[in-house]
Amino acid sequence: MTQVPGDYVDSDELDRYEDAVLKYHRGEIDENKLMVTRLQQGVYGQRQDGVNMVRIKVPGGRLSPQQLQGIGSILEQYSGEDIVSITTRQDIQIHSVALGDTPAVLRELADMGLTTREACGNTVRNICACPLAGVCEREHVNVQPFIEQTVEYFLRHPLTQHMPRKFKMSFSGCEVDCAQGMIHDVGVVAVSENNRFGFKVLAAGGLGHKPREAVVIESFIEEADLLPVIEAVIAVHNKYSDRKKRAKSRIKFLVDRFGADGFVEKYREEVKRTREAYTDNANHVKGEWQAGCGDVQYYAGAPHEVVAQKQLGLFVFPIAISLGDLTSKHLRGIAKLLIDEKIDDVRTTQDQNLILVGVPEHSLSSIRSGLTELGLAEPVVGDNVVACPGTWTCRLGITSSRNVAQKLTGSAGDLLVRVSGCQNGCAQPTVGDIGIHGEAKRIHGKLIPHYRMHFGGDGRAGGRIGTKGPEVPAARVDKAINRIQETFLASRENNESFLQWNGRQTLDYYKELLADLIHVSASDVPLVLKDHGDKKDFKVLQLGGGECAGVSQEDVAANFSEAAMERSYLRSFLLARKYQQAIDCAVAITRLVGQSLLRSAGKAFNLDEPQEIAAKIKEYLPSHPYLFEPLAVFIGELNRFEHSLEETGTEQHNFDQSGFERLLKMLNGWTVLAGHYCQEKNQAVDFSSSLPETQLTDLDFQDPLLAASLQATTSTAGATLAAASAVSTVISAGSPSNTGS
Repeated sequence: MTQVPGDYVDSDELDRYEDAVLKYHRGEIDENKLMVTRLQQGVYGQRQDGVNMVRIKVPGGRLSPQQLQGIGSILEQYSGEDIVSITTRQDIQIHSVALGDTPAVLRELADMGLTTREACGNTVRNICACPLAGVCEREHVNVQPFIEQTVEYFLRHPLTQHMPRKFKMSFSGCEVDCAQGMIHDVGVVAVSENNRFGFKVLAAGGLGHKPREAVVIESFIEEADLLPVIEAVIAVHNKYSDRKKRAKSRIKFLVDRFGADGFVEKYREEVKRTREAYTDNANHVKGEWQAGCGDVQYYAGAPHEVVAQKQLGLFVFPIAISLGDLTSKHLRGIAKLLIDEKIDDVRTTQDQNLILVGVPEHSLSSIRSGLTELGLAEPVVGDNVVACPGTWTCRLGITSSRNVAQKLTGSAGDLLVRVSGCQNGCAQPTVGDIGIHGEAKRIHGKLIPHYRMHFGGDGRAGGRIGTKGPEVPAARVDKAINRIQETFLASRENNESFLQWNGRQTLDYYKELLADLIHVSASDVPLVLKDHGDKKDFKVLQLGGGECAGVSQEDVAANFSEAAMERSYLRSFLLARKYQQAIDCAVAITRLVGQSLLRSAGKAFNLDEPQEIAAKIKEYLPSHPYLFEPLAVFIGELNRFEHSLEETGTEQHNFDQSGFERLLKMLNGWTVLAGHYCQEKNQAVDFSSSLPETQLTDLDFQDPLLAASLQATTSTAGATLAAASAVSTVISAGSPSNTGS
């Protein structure tokens, strides 16, 4: 693997992706197989046929001027739209790229140190951060190094390849939590407690369908515990989240299932193991901690005015980017401006803007002048309006969120307005002052575009999920928002915030305030049939759903991912001479891989005992002895090793470690062999990265039936026969206990 630490790029993967695109165009693989590969590389199908959106992961939102310049070149050369979009997750999205051009786009991004790997699919998505990391007077620690370590560790991690659903994280440098940990699957917040510094960790938050505030799983951990804690939460997600019902597959639904205390208990069970596995982890990031200053006020996500950094003489300069749209002229112009001023740090924000970091005071005026020439400027009161693509490009979009957003402002109250084109809530409508998401509602026999309203949300510490308000026809929603803003400004007390003012209102209050806009009479129907910017009557296109989750991930793939994680734990326990835990991991591997064999054979049994699983494999795969004969050997030998521990009464002495390691090599060989069989039966899902990196050399076959059955049951005969030969040789030699192991 050619991945460079901190670079996140893998040229071998780019070769495989380009090969997959070529095979698709030649008709050698179908759309489902390509989709798996495509989504792993951050390439989404769009609403429009034949073109794709390429999502660039920007951990913590940090970019260089040269990278902006390069993205501008890609936009000019490959996109059918002269627009890239900054997202609420601090990514950058390039739209309308032909499939055949996507390999070149990914390579050019890689050359500038950018990647799209795992920007889509059921993986760990881009990690958000307070964009002022490293420069804020208030922060306890610069979280960017911790983000980079986390990204590198979980990228292509076996535990994150076939999760039930996507997984989102945020990191904040102080208790204000500008990165909005409350709405993430994992939120990491730097804290000070009793003259100690560390992290508070939240989990199981989320927006979209049934938004939920995260629960605190750790009020304080040391920095060395950060990766074990995150890994434990991911393990809980993998083990318990619903893989069958996509609408309930995010980790937040486990809080409904187990209750908050029950969820934390499940986490405690997993973190005990991960902490043990990380006992010798001395390579964790070590931050430079400080008390911080509590009297500096910023917006959630980013400042909207020039502010001084904690570095003397340097400033943060925000740039207002309307709806997150940047043209090639903008990208090249900003990049040149920064290079000329010798500024090398530019960051995306969750409110779809940019901030320049490390601006000397003498450069402020030239930055303003340069931006004016590009048609850009600093944010102004009322322009904090965020929108998702909606029906512009997104396959899930119901309403034209961008078109209505262009008609909205935050008014003189400078409110945060968030506009999503569907209930998935990519614009974060439930944590804005006023948020709306698109819906379709049938009235008087006609399908009419509507927006569900949300009020008084805030994703930072001390905030909450907003109040769900009424549904208003899309044609009138701008009037509804204006009326609410005017009412707020006229009736708030003591300069209270919208969140505080909203806390004094009831749902009936909003219904009464907007009653005339909510009601649609028969005679009103022609006036509300069209969405903003449309010339034709509204309809919801049936596009086969979005691609956020990709192809449905089978339990088979998930089991191999979990087995890979058990191998990782096993190695750690073995190094620590924790033999019982190592044996438990080996047993878990036999169970997980055995269950996958049965499922791949079309036989789903709720079996946990390896002996029962082995018997079923023999019953339903009688012509595949290379799959069930080794399993019987493993089970017997694992029992023998476990009994030896019980007899000696200690894990430190008299344990045949060399024999156990030989057994593990045999187990790895069988796992590879089983993996080839399962992969052949589940071609739409690629879990090859979850298989052991075992060197299986060609050996003489002792069992002719083994070779014949392999050739008859798999098209990947070469690789599989090589794998089988190693296992076959071990089988013919008898069990490890009979060969001196």
